[in-house]
Amino acid sequence: MRHSARIQVGPVRFRIGSDWRAPIAAIEALYVDYPRDDARPADATVHLFAARPWRRWLRPSVHIGGDFVVPDALPLPLAMGLLAAEMGMNLQVALGWRRHLLLHASAVARDGRAVILSGESGSGKSTLAALLGEGDWRLMGDEFTLIDPASGDALAFPRAVSLKNEAIAEMTARVDAARLGPLLAGTPKGDIRHLVPRADAIAAMHVPARPALILFPRFGGEAAIEPMGEGEAFVRLTEASTNYTALGEAGFAALARLVRGTPAFGISYPDSATGMALVERLWGETAR
Repeated sequence: MRHSARIQVGPVRFRIGSDWRAPIAAIEALYVDYPRDDARPADATVHLFAARPWRRWLRPSVHIGGDFVVPDALPLPLAMGLLAAEMGMNLQVALGWRRHLLLHASAVARDGRAVILSGESGSGKSTLAALLGEGDWRLMGDEFTLIDPASGDALAFPRAVSLKNEAIAEMTARVDAARLGPLLAGTPKGDIRHLVPRADAIAAMHVPARPALILFPRFGGEAAIEPMGEGEAFVRLTEASTNYTALGEAGFAALARLVRGTPAFGISYPDSATGMALVERLWGETAR
């Protein structure tokens, strides 16, 4: 790999290589405050490459590879190299991580206990977690939450938060511009801008938290709270896990333990302020 960078996010050490310098410069700028250890081997490798040699210069297009690949994935233009690097990091963890139960979920923590927010793309979980992380909560992660099969603790994966479309303006008005990456307009998922978590969240990336509340947020509609049984929460979280099946019995045991010991609710909210208020209400009523 012509150009490369090493980054650690939570328990995962990444090596990101590229045929071009620009994506590496962008990822290094975004993760400048994250720890790195060039001497230790990487847990996950991302490779951004040109499918043909001339594609490095002529209409350059970035293919995403590494330890694991999605053969039919379409390339991105070089201007979206940062997005390709971020997608590659997520892809390698989603397909290759086996040390913990991996949930596609955001998480925040307070007083050593965590709220896990799981939902489909567009449900608002990332924006809600990012907003909470600017207040009295520690942002543990935007993309993944890792559950330790042995202890049941939630582990942090505080990568840069991928803000999309309307969420960009909402967060831009609240945070220092130095914590925001470049605006990536017109991506396959709309406009994207990355938010670097607060320094305290990065510093505490190795501090676990005990799951205390599981929420399935849904942005839009009137404010509502719906208690959720263990069975439904279990099924939803199996669907939100990329390695539940691969972990076998250990994955089943970890997820069963999580839903049996953690209250779960579905919440609907029309705006961010209402969403945050519902989280605080449920935290006060159930997380003891």
